[in-house]
Amino acid sequence: MSLPEQFLVDDSMIIPPAAAPSTVEIRYGPSIKPVPQQQALGEILEGEILLKVGDNISTDEIMPAGAEILPLRSNIPAISEHVFARVDETFSGRVRQCGGGIVLAGDNYGQGSSREHAALAPAYLGIKAILATSFARIHRGNLINFGIVPIEISPQDYDRCQQSDKLRLADIHRGLQKEGQLTIENVTGGFSFTGNCELAERQAQVLLAGGALNWAKQKLKGEEQ
Repeated sequence: MSLPEQFLVDDSMIIPPAAAPSTVEIRYGPSIKPVPQQQALGEILEGEILLKVGDNISTDEIMPAGAEILPLRSNIPAISEHVFARVDETFSGRVRQCGGGIVLAGDNYGQGSSREHAALAPAYLGIKAILATSFARIHRGNLINFGIVPIEISPQDYDRCQQSDKLRLADIHRGLQKEGQLTIENVTGGFSFTGNCELAERQAQVLLAGGALNWAKQKLKGEEQ
């Protein structure tokens, strides 16, 4: 079987790249907002435990789906209003009032669907760290990519910490870049304990930069110089 001398190609729907891409204005519809940018991780992480949950918290419980929520998936400010709504409908409002905070969880936190919004929306609200006795693998990676520190703690320390306790983590850069051991001070309870956040070198760089987007921009800027 021989091939034809030419093929019919309809490329009328293809828009070629602009000659000057930096001058192009991107106009968004009312349901689409730009991806929020995170701040780089500081040397000290402080925050209140704004929610204490149990084992096997799924991404559906963190970021509900359904006909009411899914249309908002390209509007992070709007979808963030529904974070943990099935667990505590006051959560998003309390996070905003406190200017961010920490979530405390049991085993297998983030199991289920791998949706990134279950990390992106809490990050937008200002959740700085998740303390859990264990994490679902994919969700842990998503937390890192959006600048939230995933810290594993013992069941005993989970029991000792309560919602509304204020926590403080100092010298966090050194802890993340070396052995992954972090000292956590429970300011409210008057005790300290150890958490683990063992990371690959690239993961540590991403987390310290404030997420994968920040890290990629820094890397690209460095290559251009």
